[in-house]
Amino acid sequence: MFSAVGVPVRRLVRVRFGTIRLTDLAMGDVRPLTATERKQLDALVSGNIVISQRQGIVVSVDGPGGSGKSTVGAGAALKLGYRFCDTGVLYRGLTWLALKRGVDPDDATALEALIGEVELAPDAQQRYVHLRVDGREVTEELHTPEVDREVSRVSQHASVRAKLLPLQHALAAGGRIVMAGRDIGTIVLPDADLKVYLDVSIAERARRRAAERGLGDDPAAVAQIEDDLRKRDGIDSNRKTAPLRKPEGALVIDTDGYTLEQSIDAVVAAIRARERELGQGRP
Repeated sequence: MFSAVGVPVRRLVRVRFGTIRLTDLAMGDVRPLTATERKQLDALVSGNIVISQRQGIVVSVDGPGGSGKSTVGAGAALKLGYRFCDTGVLYRGLTWLALKRGVDPDDATALEALIGEVELAPDAQQRYVHLRVDGREVTEELHTPEVDREVSRVSQHASVRAKLLPLQHALAAGGRIVMAGRDIGTIVLPDADLKVYLDVSIAERARRRAAERGLGDDPAAVAQIEDDLRKRDGIDSNRKTAPLRKPEGALVIDTDGYTLEQSIDAVVAAIRARERELGQGRP
């Protein structure tokens, strides 16, 4: 049906549209519309029937490692009743699995073969921040110094990123979502309704990450984290595929000196303002 009106389909999840119901199709079956079905579809389209009335907008949140984009994005989504996706979990999960399997992070083909084993899962608040491998929850194992050091090598491969794009697009298709990462507003969702870029100094990022790991009182640990972040910034900003950039037209929010709650409130305010601009009422 969508093909008939010139709309590409990545994943079909229903076989009903308006008054048209394809009752003779089993799971996975494909066939052209009948003449009667086509007339019904033409009538719906010519009658200006709204195919999808989204409530809420699509928001991209980008920023360098340690900028708090995942925590801030998730907090803003929770306040607004939006879904949330941390795309970094996918790359961290793939990195973690590669390290476990002894796969070279520079071997794109071998990494691609692992993608089917990682599963992004939502929590009760529809936040896609959990990762499972073979049905086992491994999220808590993804934020280690080892994964931190290797994730940029894994995520620099164009073929790996391309294989993960359909999942990200499918999640965003329903609208009312905040998606965080390093290339969301530039590559994954360049047409997002609102693009946010969280900017923060590397010293502040290192301090926050050390505090998260209970190492805030260890100057040597903070210095090591800062060095790791600086190296990762260099890789992410200079890689050929989907480099870290401020998206065109993005709202830049400098969170140096902000508390977590202040950062979340700044993003919530930006989303609400954009909703009003686009006439997207909140249910």
